[in-house]
Amino acid sequence: MELEESAANKESYVRAYTVEQVADLLQIGRDKIYELIRTGRLRSVKIGRLRRITERQLDDFVTSLEQQHGSL
Repeated sequence: MELEESAANKESYVRAYTVEQVADLLQIGRDKIYELIRTGRLRSVKIGRLRRITERQLDDFVTSLEQQHGSL
């Protein structure tokens, strides 16, 4: 029973990345990430003064690129 509850709790976590982490993942500059956020192409959330990009927002961004340019 505890194992099932633990697995259910793990699935409910939201993974959120810093701008720097997303820049590293996409292998582009931090300034480019901020530009994408500023122009609305990459969505993010603000927690106080901190900016975070959730895994879903990152997936949506990559999917939009695939749709625009076709997947490789």
